[in-house]
Amino acid sequence: MVKCSIAKTLTMPYFTVSEDMLFYSCPLPDSERKKLDAYLLLLKNSNARNYLTQVNWGKEPGRPKIDQCRLFAAVLYCFVLGKASLREIQTACSTDLRIIYLIGNVQPSSSSFSRFITSLIPNISFIFVELMERIFFECGKTMDTLYLDGSKFEANANKYKFVWKPTTFHLRLSEKVANLLKLMDLDDGLPGYGIISSKIIMRKIKEAEKLSPNLIEGGEKALTQMKSKLSQYLIKSLEYEEKESICGESRNSYYKTDHDATAMCLKDDYYSGLGSQMHAAYNAQILVSNGFIVSYYVPRQDRYANS
Repeated sequence: MVKCSIAKTLTMPYFTVSEDMLFYSCPLPDSERKKLDAYLLLLKNSNARNYLTQVNWGKEPGRPKIDQCRLFAAVLYCFVLGKASLREIQTACSTDLRIIYLIGNVQPSSSSFSRFITSLIPNISFIFVELMERIFFECGKTMDTLYLDGSKFEANANKYKFVWKPTTFHLRLSEKVANLLKLMDLDDGLPGYGIISSKIIMRKIKEAEKLSPNLIEGGEKALTQMKSKLSQYLIKSLEYEEKESICGESRNSYYKTDHDATAMCLKDDYYSGLGSQMHAAYNAQILVSNGFIVSYYVPRQDRYANS
């Protein structure tokens, strides 16, 4: 099989691509090339490039860096095609002619894509706004009419690995701690109701170290057992507080493999078992105008990702 070098280069100052070293038996179809050229032209006319780091080729020692605009164009197009994992994007750079056309004759590793995507996170909301403004301008659309819709998206998390918010268990534990501290005559300063925090338990443990065995019924042996029990309560309290911190105030569960996912009933089997079939999912609020998503709201660990 003979390789052919195609000396075609798009004359764009930033999103410049060249198609070379493609197999002559499987060239990129003209229809696909026109779509990609229009896609690159949209990226060029937007201000998204202002949030990318431009690379000066050959001016730094060692391995040459890959142009950030090419990386951005390839990654964004892979997301559109449903290639969301780093391995899928890496494989597409050597097997998908569309991605090869966008990124050039280079094959970045999955770690390179990981570093690049991570670098975009602080500016991802601004990039989204710039792209949407350009899309509306190119399509001649306005945002006069907006529609808000809530949707549940299933997460890629292991089944039956969810953790429920232990509020009830934490309250029961606090009752046990309060009863134990009353027996030790260390119940001063305890809240009248509600959860006893781990900080209070740690402070009471330090006070228990100064107690005399003569003040406890049962002597030194009973005091030792009480101190050991109080230490166990402290460990359990810290565990509950960690789980409650991950859940936040607005959620009651999370998944071990994905803390942002919450246990939900999805539409495909909502009536199967009346809520017994729980799935890891995200509850997203999406704002749509003229068929385009212009804003989104995704609760995550009591923090919010929106644009």
